[in-house]
Amino acid sequence: MTFTSDSASTRFSSAFNYSIQAGDVVTSSIAVFKSLNVDDQLAVLWYAYTEMGRSITPAATGAARLQFAEGLLQQIKQMSHTQQLEVMRDLAAKRNTQFSRSYGVLGTNTKLAFWYELSELMVQGTVIPVPAGYQISRDAAQVLKTLRELDFGQQITVFRKVVSDMGIDPFAD
Repeated sequence: MTFTSDSASTRFSSAFNYSIQAGDVVTSSIAVFKSLNVDDQLAVLWYAYTEMGRSITPAATGAARLQFAEGLLQQIKQMSHTQQLEVMRDLAAKRNTQFSRSYGVLGTNTKLAFWYELSELMVQGTVIPVPAGYQISRDAAQVLKTLRELDFGQQITVFRKVVSDMGIDPFAD
Protein backbone atom coordinates (compact mmCIF):
# COMPACT_ATOMS: atom_id res chain seq x y z
CA MET A 1 0.00 0.00 0.00
CA THR A 2 1.29 3.41 -0.91
CA PHE A 3 1.08 5.87 1.97
CA THR A 4 -0.56 9.08 0.84
CA SER A 5 -2.18 11.98 2.61
CA ASP A 6 -5.58 10.48 1.82
CA SER A 7 -4.62 7.09 3.19
CA ALA A 8 -3.13 8.85 6.21
CA SER A 9 -6.42 10.60 6.90
CA THR A 10 -8.25 7.29 6.80
CA ARG A 11 -5.57 5.65 8.86
CA PHE A 12 -5.49 8.45 11.42
CA SER A 13 -9.24 8.50 11.84
CA SER A 14 -9.21 4.85 12.84
CA ALA A 15 -5.77 4.73 14.42
CA PHE A 16 -6.47 7.54 16.83
CA ASN A 17 -10.00 6.69 17.83
CA TYR A 18 -9.87 7.24 21.58
CA SER A 19 -12.93 5.12 22.24
CA ILE A 20 -10.76 2.06 21.67
CA GLN A 21 -8.56 0.48 24.31
CA ALA A 22 -5.48 2.39 25.50
CA GLY A 23 -3.16 -0.37 24.24
CA ASP A 24 -4.71 -0.06 20.80
CA VAL A 25 -3.95 3.67 20.75
CA VAL A 26 -0.32 2.92 21.58
CA THR A 27 -0.10 0.17 18.96
CA SER A 28 -1.76 2.40 16.36
CA SER A 29 0.52 5.33 17.22
CA ILE A 30 3.57 3.13 16.73
CA ALA A 31 2.27 1.78 13.42
CA VAL A 32 1.48 5.22 12.04
CA PHE A 33 4.85 6.57 13.21
CA LYS A 34 6.61 3.72 11.41
CA SER A 35 4.65 4.45 8.23
CA LEU A 36 6.15 7.96 8.06
CA ASN A 37 9.17 8.53 5.87
CA VAL A 38 12.54 8.58 7.62
CA ASP A 39 12.86 12.37 7.73
CA ASP A 40 9.39 12.76 9.22
CA GLN A 41 10.21 10.10 11.81
CA LEU A 42 13.33 12.03 12.79
CA ALA A 43 11.37 15.29 12.91
CA VAL A 44 8.69 13.78 15.14
CA LEU A 45 11.36 12.41 17.47
CA TRP A 46 13.12 15.75 17.63
CA TYR A 47 9.97 17.75 18.27
CA ALA A 48 8.74 15.20 20.80
CA TYR A 49 12.02 15.20 22.68
CA THR A 50 12.31 18.99 22.69
CA GLU A 51 8.67 19.45 23.78
CA MET A 52 8.21 16.42 26.03
CA GLY A 53 11.83 15.57 26.70
CA ARG A 54 11.83 16.90 30.22
CA SER A 55 9.37 14.20 31.21
CA ILE A 56 10.77 11.46 28.96
CA THR A 57 14.32 11.88 30.16
CA PRO A 58 13.94 10.99 33.85
CA ALA A 59 12.16 7.79 32.88
CA ALA A 60 14.87 6.87 30.42
CA THR A 61 18.03 7.97 32.14
CA GLY A 62 17.09 6.53 35.51
CA ALA A 63 17.46 3.04 34.09
CA ALA A 64 19.78 3.84 31.20
CA ARG A 65 23.41 2.99 30.98
CA LEU A 66 24.29 6.04 28.94
CA GLN A 67 28.00 5.23 29.18
CA PHE A 68 27.31 2.47 26.64
CA ALA A 69 26.05 5.07 24.17
CA GLU A 70 28.67 7.68 24.98
CA GLY A 71 31.07 6.35 22.34
CA LEU A 72 28.38 6.61 19.67
CA LEU A 73 27.52 10.15 20.74
CA GLN A 74 31.21 11.09 20.60
CA GLN A 75 31.46 9.65 17.09
CA ILE A 76 28.48 11.71 15.99
CA LYS A 77 29.95 14.89 17.47
CA GLN A 78 33.08 14.41 15.35
CA MET A 79 31.17 14.02 12.08
CA SER A 80 30.16 16.72 9.63
CA HIS A 81 26.51 17.76 9.74
CA THR A 82 25.88 15.84 6.52
CA GLN A 83 27.35 12.67 8.04
CA GLN A 84 25.36 13.18 11.25
CA LEU A 85 22.12 13.37 9.32
CA GLU A 86 23.03 10.27 7.34
CA VAL A 87 23.71 8.32 10.55
CA MET A 88 20.34 9.34 11.99
CA ARG A 89 18.64 8.35 8.74
CA ASP A 90 20.49 5.02 8.76
CA LEU A 91 19.26 4.30 12.28
CA ALA A 92 15.64 5.15 11.47
CA ALA A 93 15.74 3.23 8.18
CA LYS A 94 17.40 0.22 9.83
CA ARG A 95 20.26 0.27 7.34
CA ASN A 96 22.93 -2.30 8.06
CA THR A 97 25.92 -0.10 8.95
CA GLN A 98 28.54 -0.41 11.67
CA PHE A 99 26.92 2.47 13.54
CA SER A 100 23.45 0.90 13.28
CA ARG A 101 24.80 -2.42 14.56
CA SER A 102 26.53 -0.69 17.49
CA TYR A 103 23.29 1.12 18.32
CA GLY A 104 21.32 -2.10 17.92
CA VAL A 105 22.97 -3.77 20.91
CA LEU A 106 22.02 -0.97 23.31
CA GLY A 107 19.22 -1.54 25.81
CA THR A 108 15.88 0.15 25.27
CA ASN A 109 16.30 2.75 28.02
CA THR A 110 19.80 3.53 26.77
CA LYS A 111 18.35 4.07 23.29
CA LEU A 112 15.77 6.48 24.76
CA ALA A 113 18.54 8.38 26.54
CA PHE A 114 20.68 8.33 23.37
CA TRP A 115 17.96 10.10 21.37
CA TYR A 116 17.40 12.58 24.19
CA GLU A 117 21.12 13.40 24.29
CA LEU A 118 21.13 13.68 20.51
CA SER A 119 18.25 16.17 20.67
CA GLU A 120 20.15 18.18 23.29
CA LEU A 121 23.21 18.25 21.03
CA MET A 122 20.96 19.41 18.19
CA VAL A 123 19.62 22.27 20.33
CA GLN A 124 23.21 23.23 21.19
CA GLY A 125 24.18 23.14 17.50
CA THR A 126 26.81 20.41 17.97
CA VAL A 127 24.67 18.02 15.93
CA ILE A 128 22.83 19.10 12.79
CA PRO A 129 19.67 20.85 13.92
CA VAL A 130 16.31 20.72 12.24
CA PRO A 131 16.57 23.48 9.63
CA ALA A 132 15.11 26.85 10.59
CA GLY A 133 11.61 27.14 9.25
CA TYR A 134 11.31 23.39 8.73
CA GLN A 135 7.68 22.36 8.29
CA ILE A 136 6.83 18.79 9.18
CA SER A 137 4.37 17.03 6.95
CA ARG A 138 0.69 16.92 7.78
CA ASP A 139 1.01 13.22 8.65
CA ALA A 140 3.95 13.82 10.99
CA ALA A 141 2.11 16.74 12.61
CA GLN A 142 -0.84 14.43 13.26
CA VAL A 143 1.42 11.82 14.86
CA LEU A 144 2.98 14.49 17.05
CA LYS A 145 -0.46 15.80 18.04
CA THR A 146 -1.55 12.32 19.02
CA LEU A 147 1.62 11.73 21.02
CA ARG A 148 0.96 14.94 22.97
CA GLU A 149 -2.51 13.67 23.86
CA LEU A 150 -1.31 10.32 25.20
CA ASP A 151 -0.71 9.99 28.92
CA PHE A 152 2.87 9.77 30.13
CA GLY A 153 2.92 5.97 30.33
CA GLN A 154 1.58 5.65 26.80
CA GLN A 155 4.11 8.17 25.49
CA ILE A 156 6.99 6.24 27.05
CA THR A 157 5.66 2.98 25.64
CA VAL A 158 5.49 4.47 22.14
CA PHE A 159 8.97 6.00 22.36
CA ARG A 160 10.49 2.81 23.77
CA LYS A 161 9.10 0.75 20.92
CA VAL A 162 10.03 3.27 18.25
CA VAL A 163 13.65 3.75 19.33
CA SER A 164 14.19 0.10 20.22
CA ASP A 165 13.22 -0.91 16.68
CA MET A 166 15.78 1.46 15.13
CA GLY A 167 19.23 0.29 14.11
CA ILE A 168 20.21 -3.31 13.54
CA ASP A 169 20.60 -5.89 16.29
CA PRO A 170 23.50 -8.02 15.03
CA PHE A 171 22.55 -10.77 17.48
CA ALA A 172 18.92 -11.08 16.40
CA ASP A 173 17.83 -14.15 14.50
